[in-house]
This record gives sequence, structure tokens and C-alpha cells, in this order.
Amino acid sequence: MTDLHVGPASAADLGAVLDFWKAAAEGTSISDDLAGVERLHDRDPQALLLARRDGELVGTVIAGFDGWRCHLYRLAVHPGHRRQGIGAALLAAAEERFVALGGRRADAMVLVRNERAHLAWDAAGYGPQDQWTRWVKPLGGPTR
Repeated sequence: MTDLHVGPASAADLGAVLDFWKAAAEGTSISDDLAGVERLHDRDPQALLLARRDGELVGTVIAGFDGWRCHLYRLAVHPGHRRQGIGAALLAAAEERFVALGGRRADAMVLVRNERAHLAWDAAGYGPQDQWTRWVKPLGGPTR
């Protein structure tokens, strides 16, 4: 896939990323707004990786590292470009980033209902960890 380029997003890309997620990502996040992705980019400009084919945005992944754990979010590939190795290329770039930063294990947030994603994550060597459940609390507002 020589026409595919994976690299970090620029500040100018952030609005397009939000639009892309509306078309390509499954579900929404409380942080899916310009302020949220700007905070991510300001804190770690290398974390949001974009895949482009011939200049067109075709995939994303957030590869966040907090100094202790490696977290993957928002792996999304445009529906018209799936099953072409784009997700695998994004994950490979994220894993290279993690190794360079000293990371030892990556985890991913994957929606339970997104069975297509389960197959992709499994093919990339990831699997669910049965002994853990994710607990969340929205900050700055009602807790439920």
C-alpha cells in the first residue's frame, strides 16, 4: 500500500477529523467536539494518527500514552476503504509509537455491540480481558 500515508494530525486537521468520525466511527464520545480534540492535540500532538490515501482522510486512531499505559481510541476507517489494510497500518504506527515511548502493552476501547470491530481487533492480535469491566463517571455534571 505505497499510496497510504500514516502520520500525526495537525491542528488544521481537527475539524475534518470530527466530520470523519461522524461518517466512519461507531458511536460517539463525550469528547467528540472541537475543544476535546484540541485538548488532545495540545497535550500530545503525536497521539492522533491519520491515514491518508492520495491526500484523502481514510482512517484515524488515537494512540495515547500517559507514561505508564498505552491506550487506543477511535480506530476508524472510512466505510468505502475498509478491508484494505488501513486499520492494520494505523495500529502498526500506534504500536511503533508506544514501543518508542517505552510502552509495554496496549489496550483498546471497543464497543461491545460492534462485532465487525471485534474481528478486526482479533486479527490484529488483541483480545478482550474478561476480568476487567470499565467504570466511568462524567465529570462536571450529573453522575448518571
